[in-house]
Amino acid sequence: METNIQNLVKEVEEQIKPQFSKIEEICEKNSIKVIKAFQDCNLQEMHLNSSTGYGIDEPGRNKIEEIYSKIFKAEDSLVRAQLISGTHALAVTLSALLRPNDTMLSITGAPYDTLQTVIGLGENVSESSLKAYGIKYKQIELIDNEFDIPKIQETLKSNQIKLVEIQRSRGYSTRKSLTIEKIEKAIKAIREVNKEVIIMVDNCYGEFVQEKEPIEIGADIVVGSLMKNLGAGIATSGAYISGKAKLIKLCAERLTAPGIGKEIGPSLEQNTKFLKGLFFAPQVVASSMKTAVFSSCILEKLGFDVDPKYNEKRADIVQTIKLGTKEKLIKFCQGIQKGSPIDSNVIPEPSPMGGYEDEVIMAAGTFTEGSTIELSADGPIRPPYIAYMQGGLTYEYGKYGVLKAIEEMEKGKA
Repeated sequence: METNIQNLVKEVEEQIKPQFSKIEEICEKNSIKVIKAFQDCNLQEMHLNSSTGYGIDEPGRNKIEEIYSKIFKAEDSLVRAQLISGTHALAVTLSALLRPNDTMLSITGAPYDTLQTVIGLGENVSESSLKAYGIKYKQIELIDNEFDIPKIQETLKSNQIKLVEIQRSRGYSTRKSLTIEKIEKAIKAIREVNKEVIIMVDNCYGEFVQEKEPIEIGADIVVGSLMKNLGAGIATSGAYISGKAKLIKLCAERLTAPGIGKEIGPSLEQNTKFLKGLFFAPQVVASSMKTAVFSSCILEKLGFDVDPKYNEKRADIVQTIKLGTKEKLIKFCQGIQKGSPIDSNVIPEPSPMGGYEDEVIMAAGTFTEGSTIELSADGPIRPPYIAYMQGGLTYEYGKYGVLKAIEEMEKGKA
């Protein structure tokens, strides 16, 4: 069996060379974008220093937000350790921009499970959800992984919509993640009928996968986590919000307090980690994409239904593998855990998790808890039992983890 797998690996790595070349081209362009932002914003050694307490008008934190704005082509940014996850940053943004009786519209179907809880979807509605505060919600499904442009335009014409939400990545759904080109087409269609509605993009898992980011193609505000692409496995907390200055001001006042906004917020020893993570992010994202391409190709050859296919254009770092049974999903995740640098002896099992309706299995032997840019795999325990794999700080480590997952599933057959 070992010889067969070794031969298959050689075959796969020869087959995926053209995809790796394309990934490296994008990596180089995004690396130049980052280094130029550091230089154009005149980053100095003093900006690596940190603050405690209130962190009033802290230079390093302010410089990081200037750099993020430069990279995203945004008017302003909020990059804070106090934003503890992507979901938290999204909740802050939505709470800041929406008022009672306002309506938000998702044009990518149901959002990610934890954001559904924030909005107030499902049976057990939290008293802290947007719905509990009188904020209304509508959604439009994708059709064959494309935006339903006619329905979007009709809904915007016939309803008072305050905010349109676009989720770039698939979440725990079976639809495809959305390329910048598709999002740009949708934004243009929105602006044909409504020039004032706020367009917010959940950018999680998508940063630096392509050459452009959502604000460059017309979005008003983007949100993401530093536990994913832009933290590069170096940042140990934090998230970001970038966009129009008037919107960032509202988000800052929701995060801290009205009248205070961005002026306070200690960096708590994170400045160097935020900057170093951003510096390495294009390369780490490229490694994650290479790991995903390798896993897609080899697992398809082993008979599994994968998405995206190894040679498809990618919109994020997420790779899905439809495993078909609960047992295979569990074994796959347990194999990823065995291929991890930390807690490789731990055996993950499905369990209830806050914000999710189904039990979830999560494998992530990561240096930072919950850092999904490091190799991880997870999935809800529900048919068709899909593993959502992402990350890989280096391609070599990522490949090793994928092969451990395959090995574990093979053991399960015995």
